[in-house]
Order: sequence, then structure tokens, then C-alpha cells
Amino acid sequence: MTDELDDAPRTHSGALLAAIAVAVLAAAGGLIWSYTLSGRLGKAETEVAEANQQNVRLEAELRETNARLKVATEEVGNSIGLTQKQMDARAQDLLRREQADSRRLESAQRETQQQVAAVSTDVSSVKTDVGGVKTDVAKTQSDLANAVSQLTSMKGDLSDHTSLIARNHDELEILKHKGDRNYYEFTLVKGQRKPVGTVSLELKKTDQKKSKFNLLVYADDKTYEKKDKNLNEPLQFYAGKDPALFEIVINSIANKNQIAGYLSTPKGAPVPPTVQ
Repeated sequence: MTDELDDAPRTHSGALLAAIAVAVLAAAGGLIWSYTLSGRLGKAETEVAEANQQNVRLEAELRETNARLKVATEEVGNSIGLTQKQMDARAQDLLRREQADSRRLESAQRETQQQVAAVSTDVSSVKTDVGGVKTDVAKTQSDLANAVSQLTSMKGDLSDHTSLIARNHDELEILKHKGDRNYYEFTLVKGQRKPVGTVSLELKKTDQKKSKFNLLVYADDKTYEKKDKNLNEPLQFYAGKDPALFEIVINSIANKNQIAGYLSTPKGAPVPPTVQ
């Protein structure tokens, strides 16, 4: 009985001790968990604080960036606005110039058309005149041919060479228009040596009744005497570096001291300095 009583208290003490041990372990575990949680919470708070500071810096930088962007946008806007004004002014100026150029072009075209019309009228007039001139030239050539055909052809005193001669001034003009020789008219007074063309002539004697005369010709340091020659007779001689046929024709004997006529030379013969 007494042993049963002693065992009962020991049993209750063991259970109590076990309960206390469990409570102590639970308390210790709670403390450890609380410490660990407290550390994690502190670290989390630190990270949150750092994140807040980072956000503050980012907000500040964003505000600064927005401010700079606004300023830049305003400056660009002002610049674009100024350039646009200049472009508008330039466009208006170009438009005015184009309109002025267009008006000048239209005016020039009208003036050109008027000038072309005037030139066309002038050309038509010139064509008419040319036609008339051609007709006149053809008629002149025909008249000249007829006149030449009526000239006298005579043999010269030097050879059997036949030449057309002029018996007066009018016929001499016909020969000049024919254009195949040079002609020099002259009047000689007895006893005077006179240059004619590139030669010199001197009247020595006349016979007015018989229409004859004596004449001296000076050419290339030579003297040719033409004695008892007749009016309108070709008096021939050769002269020049390359000897060419020269002719003298006396058309009139005014008196015993004076005669008149002309000298005929080839186109290629030298001409006197005063005759160009």
C-alpha cells in the first residue's frame, strides 16, 4: 500500500517534467524562429528602403529628363516654326518669280511671233524682188548678148587673131560688162608720152583726112611703132612677165594733134597702182 503511494507521486513528477521539457523546447524553437524571422524582416525592410530610395532617384531623373525633353521639344518647335516661315516666304518668292518669268515668256513668244510674221512678209517681198532681179538679170544678159553680137569683130595688125572692138564709148561699156578683159580709155596729145595702164603711149602723127595716125608704144623697156594705122583697127603687142596679148583701138581723131581710144589687157595682166 505504502509502495503504491510512493509510485504515484513519482509518476506525476515524470509527466510534469516531460511536459516542462516539451514546453522548454517549444519555447526555444519559438525563440529561434522569432529571431530568424526578425532577421529576415529586417533584411526585407532594408531592401524595401533601398528600393524606395532607388525609386526616388528614378523619379528625380525622370522629372529631369522630362524637363529637358520639354525644353528640347520647345526649341525644336521654335526652330521648325522659323524654318517653315522661311520656306513659306521662299515658296511665295519662287511663285512670284515663276509667274513673272511666265509673263515674260508669253510676251517674248508674242514678240517672236510678230517678228517671224514680219520676217515672213519680208522674205516674201525679197522673193518677189529676187524674182524680179532674176528677170532683170536674164533680160540684161540677153540684151548684153544681143549687144555683143552686134559688135564689130576685126583682125589685129600683129596676127590673124580676131577681136571684138568698140567703136565708141557705149560699145566700150558693153565690152566692160562682158568682163573678160580690162579696159582703159585715154586721150593722147601729139608729142606727149602718157601712161595708160602699165604701158605708155605717144602720138607722133595724124592724117585726119585719111583717118590714119602714127603711134609709139612703150612696154617692158621696149618700143613698138605703129605706123599708118586706121581708126578702129586693133593694134596688138605682147607685154608682161608672162607675155600676154595687149590691144589698142583708136576710135577718133579730133584734130591733127589729138586722138582718143582705149587699151585692152587680159584679166591676169598687171594693173597700175592707182587702179584697184
